[in-house]
Amino acid sequence: MTKIKELPAILADQIAAGEVVERPASVVKELVENAIDAQSTQIDIYVADSGLSLIKVIDNGQGIAADELELAFRRHSTSKLHDKNGLFKIRTLGFRGEALPSIASVADVTLKTAMTDGQGMEIEIRGGQQLDKKIIARPQGTEVMVRSLFYNTPARLKYLKSPQTELAVISDIVDRLALGHPEIALSLHNNKRVLLQTAGNNNLQQTISAIYGVKNAQQMLPVHANDLDFAVEGFVSLPKLTRATKNYITLLLNGRYIRNYQLTNAVIKGYGSKLMVGRYPMAIIALKLDPVLVDVNVHPTKQEVRISKEKQLCELIQTTIYQRLATENLIPDALADFKAGSTSLNFADLDAKLNETSQQYRYQDQAPVVTKQSLKSQQSAEKKAAKTPIIATEADKTIIIEKRQDLTDKLKNWDQKYQNSQVLEDPQATVNSKLKTITTGPAKKRFPDLRYLVQIHDTYLLAEAEDGFYLVDQHAAQERCKYEYFRVAMGKVAKDQQALLVPLVLDYSTSDALIIQKNIAKLAEVGVQLEEFGQNSFIIHQHPTWFEDGKEETMIREMIDCLLRDGKISIAAFREQTAINMSCRLSIKAHHHLDDRQAQALLSQLAECENPFNCPHGRPVLVHFSQTAVEKMFKRIQDPHQSQRNQL
Repeated sequence: MTKIKELPAILADQIAAGEVVERPASVVKELVENAIDAQSTQIDIYVADSGLSLIKVIDNGQGIAADELELAFRRHSTSKLHDKNGLFKIRTLGFRGEALPSIASVADVTLKTAMTDGQGMEIEIRGGQQLDKKIIARPQGTEVMVRSLFYNTPARLKYLKSPQTELAVISDIVDRLALGHPEIALSLHNNKRVLLQTAGNNNLQQTISAIYGVKNAQQMLPVHANDLDFAVEGFVSLPKLTRATKNYITLLLNGRYIRNYQLTNAVIKGYGSKLMVGRYPMAIIALKLDPVLVDVNVHPTKQEVRISKEKQLCELIQTTIYQRLATENLIPDALADFKAGSTSLNFADLDAKLNETSQQYRYQDQAPVVTKQSLKSQQSAEKKAAKTPIIATEADKTIIIEKRQDLTDKLKNWDQKYQNSQVLEDPQATVNSKLKTITTGPAKKRFPDLRYLVQIHDTYLLAEAEDGFYLVDQHAAQERCKYEYFRVAMGKVAKDQQALLVPLVLDYSTSDALIIQKNIAKLAEVGVQLEEFGQNSFIIHQHPTWFEDGKEETMIREMIDCLLRDGKISIAAFREQTAINMSCRLSIKAHHHLDDRQAQALLSQLAECENPFNCPHGRPVLVHFSQTAVEKMFKRIQDPHQSQRNQL
């Protein structure tokens, strides 16, 4: 038997590097997190050849003391954790003390640092061995240069992807860090090309714009909510802005990017049936909670965490997003392409601008203040917005001018009242109260009053309203109406049963019968009262009163099929899925003729729906043709530049 012996320090560091330093992006992540923990306000990242040749991270943080420089490269040396109690209330991004020694064991590392402007220190380590240490002149902060990554562990190089893929992973990591810390100016450069530049002004929407583009940022809605344990803030995309993967959902826990299936699923559930099947929203959700409620020490990269009261947090996220989307008009504009190059300003736009104003007065680290600077920033934004070309009637322009002036006057009053940064008792409530008095004319209804005109190809209903005309998909419309009816009805079936004149007997295979027997109680929860009737057979004596006449057996079989297909499923999820399936199966299809009375009745039912914009599968129910867009299409309204050219 071989003897037990202690591993050499360098070999132990290289083994640890296998967990912490998987690829160039891992190095970038660890170094940038250290810079953030050092309270930096500016961090610049430079990489060459996707990080294999060079990774350099420069910050203006606190720096490292000269007598602690060598200690920083020893395993489990950290300034962020002092005793075992601190492990259960981690407030920093890094704390293990493994990053620098692990990186230095598989690369050539040069670190320059200074705690104040002037004199600093430089140390060079290669493969875990210190080569040089000297005094240098440099500004406050730290610069870490990593070269020849994995030069002494060539086996690691075989598992790296293409340079483009490795650069994409680096970019993704930096994007998440930037979203988690919009107060820090972050930049990323690859081979002298700027890939990312954030302003560092603590404006999350501007950071989103820098990462995902201005158009995408404009289609995202702010969300915020809190309870006794959690605070939720961030932005979620409108249902029309989706992606094919969940990778655009970013979860930030106390500034740390995390991966959590349950929380991600809560974000998606918040959209209900507003998303197309196979499509996922864009979302940046920042969560704040007491560090005691989270354990970040369950994975070497600290991206997977364990959260206490996770179910409560999921419910808060789902409810917050659902309620935020419930206030939006989600009817897509059928002629949006004709509006390219111009900005249409309507009352909803003004409401959004006022909402942006209210965001200037949010709680910041439990110290809510209103400052003169924030008010001037808003006024500057108003001036910038005023330069944007608009399309509006003369009456609209008058209202806009009057209300903008009204808003400016009120901001001036607030400026005078709180010029000494006086703390408000409840700043958000105060601002909301102020903004409530600033109206932009008559409130725009969430769903229009539709007047039926004609059926097209026995599939679509054409209707008009005050703001143009609408094309309605009759199948999607009735599917939405039936879905909302079934979803509510299945929650009330326990006492509302009707006896069958002739009992139904249903036969199934042995495997299916075993599943049904196991879930008889679950089926009873949605009104399907089954009794065993011989081997692999079941008898039904009654059914819910809301079942359609003549379709009792069809609906019961549909509900049982849903259970057999999905297997183990909660009562709530079972009701949801069953309602979706039955609404689709039992709704009118394309090429089905409706008379005028039936068509108008369907439109009236749709207007009463909680979500009249999408079918349960996420497809749009109707599209809007605005009068302005149609007139532009027929050249009744011409581009002003074109009109000037015609006059020459």
